[in-house]
Amino acid sequence: MKSNSRAGTWTAGGLTLGLLFCASALAAQTDPLITRSLFTWRDAALAGGFVAATLAIRPLDLSAESALQKPARQQNRVFRKAAITFKTIAAPGSLVIGVSMYATGRLGHEDRLAELGLLGTEALLVGEGVGTVLKNFFGRARPFADSVPNPDNWQLMRGFTSTDKYRSFPSGHTVAGFAAAAAVTAETSRWWPGKTWLIAPVMYGGASLVGLARMYENRHWASDVILGAAIGTFAGMKIVRYHRNHPDNRVDRFLLNASVSPSDLRHVSISLIPLLH
Repeated sequence: MKSNSRAGTWTAGGLTLGLLFCASALAAQTDPLITRSLFTWRDAALAGGFVAATLAIRPLDLSAESALQKPARQQNRVFRKAAITFKTIAAPGSLVIGVSMYATGRLGHEDRLAELGLLGTEALLVGEGVGTVLKNFFGRARPFADSVPNPDNWQLMRGFTSTDKYRSFPSGHTVAGFAAAAAVTAETSRWWPGKTWLIAPVMYGGASLVGLARMYENRHWASDVILGAAIGTFAGMKIVRYHRNHPDNRVDRFLLNASVSPSDLRHVSISLIPLLH
């Protein structure tokens, strides 16, 4: 029993380290060049790596779940509070933060803040859209769904007709965390390329802890978290890259170029005179 417990503990720790390693690799993927294609061979290699990681961690789903659900860990107040905090930061926190950044930037004429908030929100919505479809399609049972946790409880299309306890794969909170991390890292690399080495580990490290928090709360398997990280990462990277390649796209032209300024305490005036020339 002790050896199994130790194996599960190492699995949980290894998952976190693996996600952090992915974060470092993803920082190198960030490219400020506007002329780059939306999809490249490096993206294909990165997607292959995520798929391989998901398949590799799959046999360890149950041991990781067992390790994190041990009474001693579940009764730890620091762990419980940290799990709630990171979960809330990811959802609804990511959406609230993104919208707030956009609104503050628009009202305060801070173009970069507005742009970052908009791109982060777009990445979140795209990632969650993809994740939701996959959740419903795969119909995987969450760890708590069965009296005896069963990572092999899949039923295609079940998520569309059943309750949320059969929508485990992938992790939506992890999608949100990595979408925000990827968007922020990719966009800020253009403004401060020399700071990417600092921004990327902080953003992706926080997103990794979101995934671990969802496992700790017994809402997701390890493989759910890996795929969620992949979806969120690609959503954030592609939204930013598309924005750079199409700076005059209709959505950004309206949401970033429309001037919004408070004229007095009673009303807000809106003008469609572009802020960016």
